[in-house]
Amino acid sequence: MDYQDAGVNIEAGRSFVDKIRRSVESTHSPQVLGGLGGFGGYFELPTGYENPVLVSGTDGVGTKLKIAQAINSHHTIGIDLVAMCVNDILTSGAKPLFFLDYLATGKLNPQQLSDVVTGIVEGCRLSGCALLGGETAEMPGFYAVGEYDVAGFCVGIVEKSKLLDGSQINVGDVAIGLSSSGVHSNGFSLVRKIVEVNNLNWSDRFEQLGEQTLGEVVLTPTQIYVQPILEALKSGLEIKGMAHITGGGLPENLPRCLRENQSIKINPGTWPILPIFQWIAAMGNVESSAMFHTFNMGIGLVVIVPKSKSDLSIKWFNNQGILAYEIGEVIEGNRELIGL
Repeated sequence: MDYQDAGVNIEAGRSFVDKIRRSVESTHSPQVLGGLGGFGGYFELPTGYENPVLVSGTDGVGTKLKIAQAINSHHTIGIDLVAMCVNDILTSGAKPLFFLDYLATGKLNPQQLSDVVTGIVEGCRLSGCALLGGETAEMPGFYAVGEYDVAGFCVGIVEKSKLLDGSQINVGDVAIGLSSSGVHSNGFSLVRKIVEVNNLNWSDRFEQLGEQTLGEVVLTPTQIYVQPILEALKSGLEIKGMAHITGGGLPENLPRCLRENQSIKINPGTWPILPIFQWIAAMGNVESSAMFHTFNMGIGLVVIVPKSKSDLSIKWFNNQGILAYEIGEVIEGNRELIGL
């Protein structure tokens, strides 16, 4: 017997790497040293920093993968993967430098995984970082044929004096919510359960969700906020803190950017709840509290700015194509979210 008899096709793995090589290298900047295929990736730190701090983050996509695999649509999952990582490190004010991915599958399907990598490449382009390398693991007997999992890791850089760590936030500052593109990459175990108990199909269409199928709607990729935020910081827009609204929704994530003696009072109704969340709540009979603790509810990222800069900030992000709303205010407290 050989390795292929055991279910691992080494030649297919080499072919896959060759297939994606040019696409991956299209994300490389002059700071990338060497090419794809070595034991490690090399990245030369950019100049112009007096006291640079590296910021790292890692994440996955969760059970959103199950939907992509069910409807055989894989080209947006890679964008989700990059978004979950770069949006996290962005909250510290960091510019993403490079990204690494890990793909594991039961049987290597070059076209399927190439679609995933195409999304990763697009996510890296949208966030201005290099896809430095990755790992593809063929694991027969661990994953079923057609199944795969993905994980990502990114590193960014920020000047130490400009690091956003909550210390700049004051009582009276306001929370500006930036619109999400949909469900993003959290809460899909609940979404899938609702579809299952109602005997629905991902190919079903619902009037309130528009012309797309249910599967297409929920696979809308996670919004990447990197370029608008970095441009805002570069332009001098006074951002004191940020929160990426992922698992746990606003209640779990927004207080994470505050000092210990601060809370945020949220004003419900100051932003529109996207149709997909209205559909989930109605179809699953999900209480409002559970919705806000599970989903982003239409707000994917929150920036904290001085009250005097609220209108200017909203106008800035609207001009960048991201709808923005003043959704709350920093108050004295114990790192809690009040009002939901």
